[in-house]
Amino acid sequence: MTTIEAVQGDITHESVDAIVNAANSSLLGGGGVDGAIHRRGGPAILEECRKLRASRYGKGLPTGQAAATTAGDLDARWVIHTVGPVHSTSEDRSHLLACCYRESLRVADELGARTVAFPAVSTGVYGWPMDDGARIAVETVRAADTAVERVRFVLFDRQAHEVFAARLR
Repeated sequence: MTTIEAVQGDITHESVDAIVNAANSSLLGGGGVDGAIHRRGGPAILEECRKLRASRYGKGLPTGQAAATTAGDLDARWVIHTVGPVHSTSEDRSHLLACCYRESLRVADELGARTVAFPAVSTGVYGWPMDDGARIAVETVRAADTAVERVRFVLFDRQAHEVFAARLR
């Protein structure tokens, strides 16, 4: 059974097997969580992202998919990059957001990861409402068939932490 928790903090300081990155499809770094992971993790992450892009994802990592690289200088073994959907009011894209969590856990299982830290995928610049994003994240992780023993949602601000903590109760 997977233990699921929510904490307020900086995901780049997590000591876990795998940190999930809310990446953009280019895999070449960006803002928010993605930029923070690349800055703190160092150039090894970007180097492996470039190799992944060249070998498998020439047009970029598709939305809802996940791929792993080294964690570089982070206190983790791997970074699992996933591309969340941009929120839309004209189209239900919630299945794509759920895929981000499922696929990240699938990759974690392939790697043998037992502890995984997730950010709130798509709830920043991609505009997903925090409450709905938390609902999808928690429901998806709870329903997942995974060998991961501990999932930690690491939320940068107090409000996001409160929303996730409420969903976990």
